[in-house]
Amino acid sequence: RSALESCGLEVLDSRVTVNLSPAGLHKSGSGFDLAIAVSVLLAAGRVGPTSFDGAVIIGELALDGSLQPVRGVLPAVLAARGQGITRAIVPAANAAEASLVSGVETAAFAHLAELVRWAGGNAQTPVSIGGLLPDAPEPEPAASGPHVDMADVRGQHDAVEALTAAGAGGHHVFLLGEPGSGKTMLASRMHTILPDLDDDTALVATSLHSLAGTLRDGEALVRRPPILTPHHSATMAALVGGGHARITPGAASLAHGGVLFLDEAAQFQPSVLDALREPLENGEVHIHRAGLHARLPARFQLLLAANPCPCGGGRQGRACTCSAQARMRYLARLSGPLLDRIDITVRVDTPTRADLARGPSPSSASLRERVAEARSRGARRLAGTPWTLNAQVPGRWIRASSGIDPRMVADLDRAVEAGTFSMRGADRVLRLMWTIADLNGAARPGEVERGLAIWLRKGDNPND
Repeated sequence: RSALESCGLEVLDSRVTVNLSPAGLHKSGSGFDLAIAVSVLLAAGRVGPTSFDGAVIIGELALDGSLQPVRGVLPAVLAARGQGITRAIVPAANAAEASLVSGVETAAFAHLAELVRWAGGNAQTPVSIGGLLPDAPEPEPAASGPHVDMADVRGQHDAVEALTAAGAGGHHVFLLGEPGSGKTMLASRMHTILPDLDDDTALVATSLHSLAGTLRDGEALVRRPPILTPHHSATMAALVGGGHARITPGAASLAHGGVLFLDEAAQFQPSVLDALREPLENGEVHIHRAGLHARLPARFQLLLAANPCPCGGGRQGRACTCSAQARMRYLARLSGPLLDRIDITVRVDTPTRADLARGPSPSSASLRERVAEARSRGARRLAGTPWTLNAQVPGRWIRASSGIDPRMVADLDRAVEAGTFSMRGADRVLRLMWTIADLNGAARPGEVERGLAIWLRKGDNPND
């Protein structure tokens, strides 16, 4: 009512009943404000109906009639297109994301009066409250954050190669090492070696960030792989999503197409970590609340980093003060089923003087080029299948149809019988063999690829 009256549109001279149908569907949020206001104007004959034919109307109304942005405009417009909608009417601040949907015309407005005049009505734009106050200084542009590059890493060439293989095949990684060895530095640069997101993945990632309200001002499409680094005190809802009146994506979904990095992984609650098993296996999370159910995409690369024990000592001459039982309990917080889904385990030791003398690691740009070429080879090999990355390929298919020498497969099966690997671990070795072959430009994995794959898989993984 206040928004309409501020535009000189005194149409509410009696009680108005608004029906939000279907009644059985739970509704929340301020995104219905603009649609309700337009419905009232249409009922009063203050605007023409043709402008709103086949349109979805989304936006929040302030008391002065200004249109405020809302979360989730991009997925809402995508869903509307699926129902035959051809026009989206949104606040100006949501125009960039709404315009990403092809086949839907975007009409964006900063004020209700602008929309009314556009629809053939008459309205006056009130003096905004902000105009009555002293002019505020122009805000400084937001900092883009410190530039990080894999070339910053020194003395960890083996670990960098392991992360390159992880990026090439979409594999999950466990970095195990003492404090100060470089685990966090390595993991925080993982996303810089990944290629840009393809159109479909970028649209999904942008939709998820729109739902969470984490899109930066003016950002249209999330093109670079995101990296999410939740604190070890994060709850299950923060990690996989949740909410009451409305469901909000968690870090797992916001990392879709990118990297989810859990530093000090052994300090997370075990139940929180185990909630990742579903997205690691299926690439999505299912959230159930009273009367609410959502299925959100969550296909990310998981990076775990942990110390070998609570005190962090015991390597490179440092005396460990932990008992054997304390060390076992510490890493036991990472459950067997979770670690069994990790393809690569890397022991990250503090670099020696000889390691540092080898100079810096390759730049992120050069590694990103290697990763992109390897992914391209893998995608060509997997053409005609539902998968694009080696890490996604089921074990049954990679054993029967991938072209690996049957003798190598038989050797791994004997290792499973001997208890050296679990069956799932053996399948992950086969996937890693193909990833390394793609990085090396080999037509099929050989002995070299098998040896490197076993080294990457074994590490200090207690499940193999």
